[in-house]
Amino acid sequence: MSTTDQRGATTDSDLEAATSQLSTAPVDEDAAAPQGQAVAGSFGGVRRPGTAGAIAWTGREITGWVRWIWRQLTSMRVALILLFLLSLGSIPGSLIPQTSVDQIKVDRFREQHETLAPIYDKLQLFDVYSSVWFSAIYILLFISLAGCIVPRSWQFVGQLRAKPPKAPRRLDRLPAYTTWQTEKPADEVLEAAQRMMKKRRFRAYTSGGAVAAEKGYLREAGNLLFHIALFVLLIAFAVGQLWKADGGKLVMEGDGFSNTLTQYDDFRPGTFSGAEDLDPFGFTLNDFTAKFARSGPQKGSAREFRADVTWWKGADGKPQKSAIRSNHPLTVDDTKIYLMSHGYAPVVTVTDGKGETAYKGPVPFLPQDGNLTSSGAIKVTDAKDKNGKKDQLAFQGFFVPTYGGKGSGSMFSQFPEPDYPVLFLTAYHGDLGLDAGIPQNVYQLETKNMKQFKRKGGGPLAQMMLPGETMKLPNGAGSLKFEGYEQWASFQISQQKGNGWALGGAMAAIFGLAGSLFIQRRRVWVRASEDADGRTTVELAGLGRSESAKLPEELADLAVALHPAAPPVSEDQEEGARA
Repeated sequence: MSTTDQRGATTDSDLEAATSQLSTAPVDEDAAAPQGQAVAGSFGGVRRPGTAGAIAWTGREITGWVRWIWRQLTSMRVALILLFLLSLGSIPGSLIPQTSVDQIKVDRFREQHETLAPIYDKLQLFDVYSSVWFSAIYILLFISLAGCIVPRSWQFVGQLRAKPPKAPRRLDRLPAYTTWQTEKPADEVLEAAQRMMKKRRFRAYTSGGAVAAEKGYLREAGNLLFHIALFVLLIAFAVGQLWKADGGKLVMEGDGFSNTLTQYDDFRPGTFSGAEDLDPFGFTLNDFTAKFARSGPQKGSAREFRADVTWWKGADGKPQKSAIRSNHPLTVDDTKIYLMSHGYAPVVTVTDGKGETAYKGPVPFLPQDGNLTSSGAIKVTDAKDKNGKKDQLAFQGFFVPTYGGKGSGSMFSQFPEPDYPVLFLTAYHGDLGLDAGIPQNVYQLETKNMKQFKRKGGGPLAQMMLPGETMKLPNGAGSLKFEGYEQWASFQISQQKGNGWALGGAMAAIFGLAGSLFIQRRRVWVRASEDADGRTTVELAGLGRSESAKLPEELADLAVALHPAAPPVSEDQEEGARA
């Protein structure tokens, strides 16, 4: 038989005894419960025997696990872990070439790292921001922030509407405390204290012979603003990825670009974006300037890359001139045009066996090193032999702006500027395979169905040429003249919505974080009580949500501000009272 205290509650010793008895006594649930009666379940419910009872018990178990997982997911600890994992996941996206940014660099990486590249492919490290694991972290963080913000917002609204707590019974036990006596009545002291608190932007009210005041709610507002800003950043990032349009275009000097799907060399749309969503604009590359250091330890390093363009917006837009530099893109609405790279395009004139000009113009070559040693292929599809039969021509080789391989038998450039331009080509004829409809790399030559031209001695036809020199093909098959060179620039055209929201979210996150770190939430109470001798004892006490060295200073300032309305009793008055 258990005993109870005066309030009728069971004592701790009886509870411990009862708990010990329940925990040590073995219970057979099926035998202990009469047929048809309920048995206690794992989550405080009841489990009834039979199939229906088992299903109900299973449902309660699942519900309990779901609630536990939801509480863990929406906790601050898990949100910080997910944010940390998201930042870690962004590291390989910055260090490893990404398919969405530069496919050429990704292909080159695969060629140079035959063992590592398949591992990266399996881990989706070439497409980090669209990978399954990055998306999973992103979605979980999104849910965690949403589940954290909503209840905290309602809680914050409730705190704003609630009054500050009443004064504790013993103010002298609080960390900041001061007291004095005054001749003023207690009601006047409390009224003056409440006015003074409100003047200093405290939320204050009088109850039970004391003024309760509170300040520093912007700390929680800053914390909430920080979480909302992160939520906005996630939304802006999602919108930018789903409705983005990203592509590249190589433009020769004097040529132009119009923002339509057919103009792109490569195009990567977002999940919900299409050709009709592209911003209407275009530009012409008027001139490209590249300057490099010519001496010192930084010789050959870039000093300036500048693309001078004339651009227009819409079909009837007014032409405007601008310069695109590295890290200084041209912005048109939601689209940014970045300057990615540049190179050289040998200008050639190809004459076929009939003496007709089969091709004339520049052919872009791709740089292979920092000194712009470039490789490429010239494909002539409309050539004919001397009998008038179709015989396609092709040339593969290197272009170097400053030839440095004299006497070594190799082609390499000593400097990226065109001080000594040389073109080296080998010649082929046959079927280029373009009529089969199979896509080919424009910078590489597929020689499966082609034959290499031979010299009279039997060796392959290959020739090194300076501007103005000509390569003659054997048996009257034609010729190729190296006219000179032009420069080209490669641009990255990126259209991404939500950038303004992302900027606003980042700025709001900074302000919110600053508020949550530097604003101190504190409570102050002022009690005024009249003594038997007719004097009023004034007590001031303060309490901070976190320890702060400024709280005693602030309490001292409040006491000084209250002294004119409740002047302390002087020493003469004290002596007179004692006499």
